[in-house]
Amino acid sequence: MDDVRTAGHALRCRHFKRQTGDFYFGTSGEYSAGTDNEFDQGVIDGAYWLRRPGRNPDVILAYQGAVGPDVIEAAGRIGQDRRGIGVLAITSADRLNAGWTAAKRARQRGHKSAQAWIERVLTPIPHDCTIVTAIDGHPLTLGWLGAVSGHPTVPLGVEHIGQTGRVSDLYHHYGIDADGIVSAVHEITMGRPVRLVG
Repeated sequence: MDDVRTAGHALRCRHFKRQTGDFYFGTSGEYSAGTDNEFDQGVIDGAYWLRRPGRNPDVILAYQGAVGPDVIEAAGRIGQDRRGIGVLAITSADRLNAGWTAAKRARQRGHKSAQAWIERVLTPIPHDCTIVTAIDGHPLTLGWLGAVSGHPTVPLGVEHIGQTGRVSDLYHHYGIDADGIVSAVHEITMGRPVRLVG
């Protein structure tokens, strides 16, 4: 338990810098300064909205790591043909999953109001909205996100290792480049065809 407290204390005391200015978390876990508490909390707890979804989104793109530029490009292209698209940036799949698991465990023990950060983020999203996850790691690293609130989920990622080549070629091979993400959304969502060319 002391290790958990020490790790949490170190995390809360870590100093961050953003374009909007300096902010940091005090030892009490309270915000000492900052401009966007939800963003700050999301970075710490594992996810934040890079692009908030509209009121009735067709698809949410959730990503972690270096695929970010491809996801952002794909979101721009998909946004022309699908309504309310959101982009969820995952800072730590481990912290997100640990928080979700802890909240479920707390509810089982009688703490009915326990809610994980990822539940707060995904619960308002309609259940027919599809989550497409992208990571330059194993697709199941983020594939569990659909289980949080019952969303259909399409996990994209690296299923086999051993290939060599340029990053762009490998991303294309695994379908985690912008074209692959757009294609996945085109195949799994209803509505007019998604324009595959940006």
